[in-house]
Amino acid sequence: MAQVTFKQQPVTLLGTEINVGDEAPDFTVLQNDLTPFTLKDTEGKIRLISVIPSIDTGVCSTQTKRFNEAVTDLGDDVTVLTISADLPFAQARWKASEGLDNAHTLSDHRDLSFGTAYGTVMKELRLLARSVFVIDKDGKVAYVEYVPEGTDHPDYDKAIDAVKKLAE
Repeated sequence: MAQVTFKQQPVTLLGTEINVGDEAPDFTVLQNDLTPFTLKDTEGKIRLISVIPSIDTGVCSTQTKRFNEAVTDLGDDVTVLTISADLPFAQARWKASEGLDNAHTLSDHRDLSFGTAYGTVMKELRLLARSVFVIDKDGKVAYVEYVPEGTDHPDYDKAIDAVKKLAE
């Protein structure tokens, strides 16, 4: 399992670690209007899944904005899904305040379905560990990053390059 710290303290990740080449597991999270959302809802698209501990922090906010801005010119076959354990109401408030109404912010607060399926649940905090997954149109995992320190930024360039290679 990936080794992760949060504020320099080791945390225990629950769930199944995902690797490049794996079939992307399905999950059920909540959209901001409280309706269910699954990975299958984006079948046939390239998905960049940006996982954050909390939308209300600086690094998480920057990560969400940066990935959404990076894919705007890649066409309709690419989508960014930002997943956290924040309540859907907090995610909707953040989107409105940041002017990112079209961003897909999804809440895993209810069941931790995504976090368990992708090995990102920080047991001690009941938050999701910062990570990035790129899934191709066929549902295969093409890129994985479990960020070693939860307060650090992911490698934006590598994740975006992985998406661009699939979009060519």
